[in-house]
Formats: sequence, structure tokens, C-alpha cells
Amino acid sequence: MSSVTPTREAGCRPLRRDAERNRQLILDAAREVFAVRGLDAGFDEIARAAGVGAATVYRRFPDRSDLVDALFEQELEQMVARAQDAATDPDAWAGLCGFLRWMVELQARNRGLAQVLAATGHGTERIDDDRAQIAAIVDALVVRAQHDGVLRADVVALDLLLAMVLVAQAGDVDDPASRERLGTLVLDGFLTRRDRPTALPPSAPTEQDVARVLEPLRRSRTVARPR
Repeated sequence: MSSVTPTREAGCRPLRRDAERNRQLILDAAREVFAVRGLDAGFDEIARAAGVGAATVYRRFPDRSDLVDALFEQELEQMVARAQDAATDPDAWAGLCGFLRWMVELQARNRGLAQVLAATGHGTERIDDDRAQIAAIVDALVVRAQHDGVLRADVVALDLLLAMVLVAQAGDVDDPASRERLGTLVLDGFLTRRDRPTALPPSAPTEQDVARVLEPLRRSRTVARPR
């Protein structure tokens, strides 16, 4: 009886059942670790979470970009599809805002995905291609919204994307209301005019929300004292 599964690694024969089991354990563990710790988390940490040896992780994914591809390619393909749906909205600004708010929640719940979206160098060309497709759709929505006279003419797509990256850091992971409130304020600031401000959700930010956002910035700017 055959001991292989249909799963294949790129350019390789099918994996044995035990190898496929280990591969899935590694992917499940890496998904959780990267979501919390980001893409700089070590393979040793992933191995401990998966209950396998570090050598097993390196054998299955000898290059970190292979692991990033395996984890995030599907998520990015879903984002491309969601962006394409937004592009079909007859109201360009509504389509753009809906997509950006959806992206905020994805990034808030997955630090690794946020890093993949923010910069090149994570993953291989497939992920870069998906990221480029998303950027092109957002660019087109920005141009349409400006043509409609809704969005400021001096705004570029990266202004919106950067602003929403910052919004994604607000509130606890399980507190989308804080991000919705801040996101509403931020997006209103990009408009050319409005008869009245958009109504805000009732949840005002707390001092803890402010500290949560500022603490990582404070740590990153602290200069180590010489011993």
C-alpha cells in the first residue's frame, strides 16, 4: 500500500504521510507564531510550537521565503479578489473605503501578513505579483474617486495605505470598534468636502489604547546605553 499523500513540494515527488503531517504541523505553528510575533520569529520558536525538531523545519522549508509563500499566498490571492470586487463598485470611494477597512482588520489580527503587505523581500515573485495587483487596483480606485470630485486631488494611494497601516495598530486585536472609529476619522480627512462628518462609533479611545500604539515606537527609538 502506498504511504504517500497527494501533497507535493515544488519540483519534488509527493511527501510521505509522516512528512506531510510534519509539514502541516509546521504551517499551523508558523501561522500562529507569525501572526503574533511577525516574520522575524525564529525557526526554533516555530519548531517548538509545532512539536518538531528545528532540523525538520529547515528541511521542509530551507528558505524563509518558501515558508512565507506557503502561508500567505492564499491570503494574498483572497485580497486580490476582494480588491477586484471593490473595483466594480460604481461608487469608487465606497469601494475603496470598504476594501481599506477590511484590510485594516486583516493586518490587526496578523502581524506577519501586515509585514508581507508593507514591503518587498518577503516571499517570492508570486507574492510580489499579488501585492502589485492590489496596489494597481487601489491606484485605479483613487483616480476614480478623484475624478468623481470626492477625494483630494493631491492624495496618492500610498497616503491611504500608510494611514490605514497605522489605524490597524489601534485597539486590542479583538477590539475592531476602536479601529473603526479611528479609521472613520482618518478617511474623512481625505475627502474634498462633506455636508457633515461621518457618524463615529461610540467607543472612544482609552489611555491604554494610546500606550499600546506608542510603546513599540518608544522601544524602537531607545538608544542602548554603553555598559
